[in-house]
Amino acid sequence: FQIDKYLYHMRLSEETLQEVSQRFGKEMEKGLGADTNPTASVKMLPTFVRSTPDGTEDGDFLALDLGGTNFRVLRVKVSDNGLQKVEMENQIYAIPEELMRGSGVQLFDHIAECLANFLDKLKIKDKKLPLGFTFSFPCNQTKLDESILITWTKGFKCSSVEGKDVVSMLRKSIKKRGDFDIDIVAVVNDTVGTMMTCGYDDHNCEVGLIVGCACRMKVMSPWLYLLRDGIKYSAKTLPDSIGFGRLAHGFNDGHPYGTHSQANTSWSSPVARFEKMISGMYMGELVRLILVKMAKEGLLFGGRLTPDLLTTGHFETRYISAIEKEKEGLQKAHEILSKLGLEPSLEDCKATLRICQIVSTRSADLCGATLAAVLRRIKDNKGLERLRSTVAVDGSVYKKHPQSEDGSGKGAAMVTAVAYRLAAQHKARQKILEALKLSHEQLLEVKQRMRIEMEKGLGKETHAEATVKMLPTYVCSTPDGTEKGDFLALDLGGTNFRVLLVRVRNGMRRGVEMHNKIYSIPVEIMQGTGEELFDHIVHCISDFLEYMGMKGVSLPLGFTFSFPCQQTNLDEGILLKWTKGFKATGCEGEDVVNLLKEAIHRREEFDLDVVAVVNDTVGTMMTCGYEDPYCEVGLIVGTGSNACYMEEMRNVELVEGEEGRMCINMEWGAFGDSGCLDDIRTEFDLAVDELSLNPGKQRFEKMISGMYLGEIVRNILIDFTKRGLLFRGRISERLKTRGIFETKFLSQIESDCLALLQVRSILQHLGLETTCDDSIIVKEVCAVVARRAAQLCGAGMAAVVDKIRENRGLDFLKVTVGVDGTLYKLHPHFSTVMHETVKQLSPKCEVTFLQSEDGSGKGAALITAVACRIREAGQR
Repeated sequence: FQIDKYLYHMRLSEETLQEVSQRFGKEMEKGLGADTNPTASVKMLPTFVRSTPDGTEDGDFLALDLGGTNFRVLRVKVSDNGLQKVEMENQIYAIPEELMRGSGVQLFDHIAECLANFLDKLKIKDKKLPLGFTFSFPCNQTKLDESILITWTKGFKCSSVEGKDVVSMLRKSIKKRGDFDIDIVAVVNDTVGTMMTCGYDDHNCEVGLIVGCACRMKVMSPWLYLLRDGIKYSAKTLPDSIGFGRLAHGFNDGHPYGTHSQANTSWSSPVARFEKMISGMYMGELVRLILVKMAKEGLLFGGRLTPDLLTTGHFETRYISAIEKEKEGLQKAHEILSKLGLEPSLEDCKATLRICQIVSTRSADLCGATLAAVLRRIKDNKGLERLRSTVAVDGSVYKKHPQSEDGSGKGAAMVTAVAYRLAAQHKARQKILEALKLSHEQLLEVKQRMRIEMEKGLGKETHAEATVKMLPTYVCSTPDGTEKGDFLALDLGGTNFRVLLVRVRNGMRRGVEMHNKIYSIPVEIMQGTGEELFDHIVHCISDFLEYMGMKGVSLPLGFTFSFPCQQTNLDEGILLKWTKGFKATGCEGEDVVNLLKEAIHRREEFDLDVVAVVNDTVGTMMTCGYEDPYCEVGLIVGTGSNACYMEEMRNVELVEGEEGRMCINMEWGAFGDSGCLDDIRTEFDLAVDELSLNPGKQRFEKMISGMYLGEIVRNILIDFTKRGLLFRGRISERLKTRGIFETKFLSQIESDCLALLQVRSILQHLGLETTCDDSIIVKEVCAVVARRAAQLCGAGMAAVVDKIRENRGLDFLKVTVGVDGTLYKLHPHFSTVMHETVKQLSPKCEVTFLQSEDGSGKGAALITAVACRIREAGQR
């Protein structure tokens, strides 16, 4: 009781440990921050080891373990035959004292000579094996195979090494010999080795901890680094980066015996305070200081002190372990205290046992509190409710399972084995993805082929065989700003449709004011008769006019009808085929404008002047054309993709007349249906096309639009997984489901903010247990697929703007493209890549891209306004 009372401040409550854990978490945060790292006591240094073993490592590796007066060379054979077998051979070599204090060149020449000797003995000198180098001295690591020595410790004082890369020095010594060659892949310290050794046997192992003479912790947490604000890696640098952090230095919880021990020892300083409270090098000394203090106060040994008890380092940490043994602890306490020249009573031995228990318990509690902070951070960063993890532990203070076996040597070989596996897997993945990466020359070729197909579609004789149909829209002018009046617009393209009132003003009050109402179309009407469908539409128009208080007014109407049509006039569109779940009878092959007019007449409530029927792409161009007079191109990149532009009438052979221009609805989604894109289509494009609703059709659209990009990504991920290049070769049933990987995921995954968390969340939704590596790979696949789509779209657009320029005989064209579609608007990089591609492929055109707002509704009204303006001008 007296001891507990005396050492009250060393007994930590649960609240105090929670506080320590929280403080440690904050210090970790500081260590990870680019701005706060210089002042952080917990430095969180990257080691560039970027993955733990997954059990598929295979090969023959060397390891060099240098951390004291002796060093070891090891040969580690790792085999992946379903048994995860590791075989090791090693040899210990001494480092003479004169070499420890000589020149760096002499030291590394000696190491190279020992390596040569080892290779000779095993008769493998002719093999160029990969080597992992355990170098357990303070270093600043800049790459996996580059480590700058900060300062020598452990009695080493070799000249001309501090401030230099130790790997380069070893390579020079090996090269100078010329009788063997090795591939130095990685330099690590013993803590990393501990984690990697245990990680080979337990794939949940992502933390390494050494509690021995010193205390060090390594966290296998790419999540720590890659998810930090202010620390961003590009996709290019990610494969060479990882976040291991050294957590042991400088954390002090302020307890009195932490500072007391430092103040009374000649070798201590206010550095590594946390280590001095928990590690084996200091625990014995802490007990000695408590014994001395209590003896001086007459509370122990009858107030008697001995020279041995007063001598620093004479109460060793191993004594604590001996005294705390359950059965023989008091006897050991008596022996140890007697050895220090004391004559301890039974009460003195009991008191010493209790002091040892309090010191070691505090050490374990503090170590546990900081470890809890690390594990909590990993759990939070992974977005998990519960984390299952294994901590690999080594060191003389910690002697229980899970414990690393030969972490420093075997671990260095495992780091090398993992690096080799990752490099081989990366190479295999890149080879597969290479087919999706288009060169400048390939994109130029796509542009030229699009131009050829455009010419075919415009030609009277070649139109029938053309895949890019280049359909006339009979829209012959873009807005000029003089349009005015009230117009109705009807937007029908799915299960819901809209009725709009669009007020167009010119002059000083120039602008567009819109009112709209959304109506649903019940399934029984979608799949009933044409009369029922158009009667329902007219009923909704009637409701809207009443809602707006305009029932007696006859207004011009623009009809956006987003189904396949053959247009023969501005106000005439023949429905070719229903899509999107519509099956209303008596409509296919009929003029939809006429069907609408008949329904209006049947109702006999109001009259409307249906001026124009258009599709959404043309509407997009007209909407942007109202804002920008240079806008003569429309583009939609959303669920589907299409483009339109103003073509010279002399080139539109399907319509009579040579003067002026007409908007051409390209229907470019079918580009490639003739086979002209087969050389750039991949096995993944073929798989998506084969299982689509319209195999062999709309091939270009299937490479660039939102409906298909997610499915391309899903097919690539399945292929990678089957080859063992992703998700550790395990495919979830959900990932096998067509359409499960939505294109919106690409936008989320490629966003710059917290991208890896997004990836992990999405992949968990797909039933996949993922590592950080998996998330990085998925992000790369999404980037490659989306980039190709944007480049192909850019190549098609380059063909369009160059045709407009050449039509007009211009050396340089300034033109605006009106754009709409979720893929273009929501994907973080699609628009940028597309713009760059157009600029590269059409250097003689200055192309501005203007996002459309409500092209399908507002655009139809503006087309009607333009038609009315032209009609009125003709009447005058």
